[in-house]
Amino acid sequence: MPSYSEQEIKTITESFGFLFRSVKDSMTAEQLFYIEKAYRLTMEKYDGKRMVSGKPYMLHLIEMAQIATSEIGLRSKTIVGAFLHGITNKSDITLDMIREQFGDNIAVIVDGFNKVSNVQTEHVSYQSEQFRKLFLSLVEDIRVVLLKIIHRLYDLRHQEDVEVEKYPSYVNEVKYLYIPIVHRLGLYKHKQEMEERVMKFENPVEYQVISDKIKVSAVEQELLMEDFLKPIRAGLNEYNIETIIKWRTKSVPSIYAKMKSQNVPFEQVYDLFAVRIIIKNCKIDEEKNDCWRVYSLVTNIYQPNPKRLSDWITTPKPSGYESLHTTVQTGKNWIEVQIRTERMDEIAEKGSAAHWQYKGKSKEQTTDEWLNQVRDILENPDQIVFDYPDERLSKNYKSNKIFVITPGGDLKQLPLGSTVLDFAFDVHTQVGSQCAGAMVNGKLQPIRYVLSNGDRVEIITNKKQIPKADWLNVVNTEKAKTRIKRYLKDLEMKEAELGNAVFHRKLKNWKINYSDKLLNALLKEYCLNSAMELYHRIATNQIDLPQMKTFLMTLNEDKDLKTEKIVDEQYRDKQIEHYEDAVVIGDDLEGLAFKMAKCCNPIPGDDVFGFISIAGLITIHRSDCPNASALKRQYGYRVINVQWNNELSFSSRATIKVVGVDDFGLLGLITNVVKDMGIAIINASFETNNGKFEGRLVLQISNTTLLEQVIQKIKALDDVNSVCRIN
Repeated sequence: MPSYSEQEIKTITESFGFLFRSVKDSMTAEQLFYIEKAYRLTMEKYDGKRMVSGKPYMLHLIEMAQIATSEIGLRSKTIVGAFLHGITNKSDITLDMIREQFGDNIAVIVDGFNKVSNVQTEHVSYQSEQFRKLFLSLVEDIRVVLLKIIHRLYDLRHQEDVEVEKYPSYVNEVKYLYIPIVHRLGLYKHKQEMEERVMKFENPVEYQVISDKIKVSAVEQELLMEDFLKPIRAGLNEYNIETIIKWRTKSVPSIYAKMKSQNVPFEQVYDLFAVRIIIKNCKIDEEKNDCWRVYSLVTNIYQPNPKRLSDWITTPKPSGYESLHTTVQTGKNWIEVQIRTERMDEIAEKGSAAHWQYKGKSKEQTTDEWLNQVRDILENPDQIVFDYPDERLSKNYKSNKIFVITPGGDLKQLPLGSTVLDFAFDVHTQVGSQCAGAMVNGKLQPIRYVLSNGDRVEIITNKKQIPKADWLNVVNTEKAKTRIKRYLKDLEMKEAELGNAVFHRKLKNWKINYSDKLLNALLKEYCLNSAMELYHRIATNQIDLPQMKTFLMTLNEDKDLKTEKIVDEQYRDKQIEHYEDAVVIGDDLEGLAFKMAKCCNPIPGDDVFGFISIAGLITIHRSDCPNASALKRQYGYRVINVQWNNELSFSSRATIKVVGVDDFGLLGLITNVVKDMGIAIINASFETNNGKFEGRLVLQISNTTLLEQVIQKIKALDDVNSVCRIN
């Protein structure tokens, strides 16, 4: 990489000299030393490095530092941070070297800037509040967020220095993330500039049209405002109120927003102008009275709109902004008038930082307090607290939440201490159940890995993986624990059913009769609370069957434990004993209750299967039921083969869809076909659109043969295009 030319070095040196002189009188010798040290280090490491436009990279750093100090009021640490941001990614300088040469605070700023910069904001447009919280939780020093604002402000001012493909995403960040933050901080000049530049990019035609119309009407505006202000100036002079009066046409984005909200052209926007009356030489304890005196003077001359009065003097905005706003009418025009003192105007122009310059403290102290104020505003936008007993900047603000980023750029909020497995279950239960690890920031990590703020996580799944009991020690979220427990409970039930079958089969082989007394004796022998526990232990080989047989044979000698026949207490016994062959669906399904599934409404003749509920009820589903695959995959042990009894007198509901040409009388023909076949219509709905007819009929029908006949007869009607059965 070629070094900077002599002329470029001269330009860089002059720019840094201007920056240095602008802060020289307000900083200590130590602060100035670190600023110059950061400048010299970056000059060495970035020699020859350029922006996309070809401009020396050092000029970018110097301008960021200049914005930080002269426009926002930040001080030495932020200036040093502006020079060193990103240096650990662009050179051989490490974070430990930064810490050694510049101290912990600067290392925290550089590290925080890297973390925030690594967050991909593809979905910031609909997760802006979440991203704001993520930014705050990622950084220990709030200067990092301010540096990102400064960086994006530079990018907007110098589009030529940004890669073409990256610029749209930067604009999106500014629009949805930084403009709201800048507004909360009271940096209104920067907010307006950002809005102007965003609109120039997103709506260049509309921006240019409105700008041109403002320029064309410039002379007319001057005359209007001169006439408007003349009586106000006279009144102020009469009462010896010394003021500075400024006026401007409202910003292009503001006018454009009014045109859209009011649905009017530029010429019909009624409040295009804003006047600012700044009261000079006003004592702090007399500010409110002086502002209201000016308000009375203005509203005595012009008719105010009472709905447009905003008193930010009695109750300042969270950012510290103070001003009295009203809108008054002159002819056909409405003009906004802002009334404030010089102190208030300083705060309004320079943002929250200016507030602290009036507290009578050292600049070092006031800057730290202001930074605490910035974080408070961002975390609690509806409240403001000006006094902080502890002026340390960061470690009082640790959150108990973290934000993790999906491969698609979405944010997931999790409790502090969450693991890869917690994240997997938060994405989806199946993803969690099959989680085998994850790629975290590009590195393979196990399910136990504890996640940090801003981690980008891609879960790795394995179809053979299943939840295990020890996973409960891995996860921290209730959602993950609940899902794991549910799976383990289902697994336990499945194993218990198998154990139940083994138990009763063994009893038959051993010629031992089953009874409640026998079961209770076994539970007492093995110190168990329920039959399910017993069956589960049998299935998982935790009970020695030969030993159980010896115990039962001893019990069987007791006449009180003998029974005349084996009593099957649960439907599962019957299931295991008889369900190896297909069960015939009769009126009582071999003594077991059954019902037809509402999700697919099977009728005799359909290819079906049975699903046994925990309560013992068998639900009959069609094999092509939408839920069939999920039931068989997750609960295959509850699925049984069933077939229809040919002699069964049974009917169920079937829904058919008819599509055809919308022709007069077609509906009557369809219903006549159904009625002529002796089939009841339970429900019917019909829609017509653009000459097309679509109907749905719910029929009470006894078998698939009859259903197919009615479908064919309706299909044979003129103007009917298709007929099919639907779920």
